[in-house]
Amino acid sequence: MAPRLALADAQQVLDAALAKAEEIGQPMNVAVVDDGGHLLAFSRQDGAILASVDIAIRKARTAALLKMTTAQAGEAAAPGAPLYGIEVTNGGLVIFGGGIPLVRGRDVVGAVGVSAGSVEQDTTVAEAGVQALPKRAARR
Repeated sequence: MAPRLALADAQQVLDAALAKAEEIGQPMNVAVVDDGGHLLAFSRQDGAILASVDIAIRKARTAALLKMTTAQAGEAAAPGAPLYGIEVTNGGLVIFGGGIPLVRGRDVVGAVGVSAGSVEQDTTVAEAGVQALPKRAARR
């Protein structure tokens, strides 16, 4: 049975991402989903763009479902590339940076999605969340 992402793990990812957003001075929307793309944790910092709530969740969902970063999905979805048009499937996927899978061992256990800054800022904040994922699953 594949390892699951516990709420406690998702909270650590969320907290680290929010701390990085504070550090860089950019209010963000941060979403953490499980391996099926279902929301486990979310936060919208004061001043974060409201339209980015949905984008953050979709970035996390995209990264979990495709088992790749949203930046990689964007490359694969470019005209003429193998996944061209995929962004209109699964209720809408996001194909620009800011969504990163959460990997434990060789398994994707979830993903983090960040939105409200530039793509570079979103990616930096998401990467901080990824770094905070505990190597072992939290006890349930």
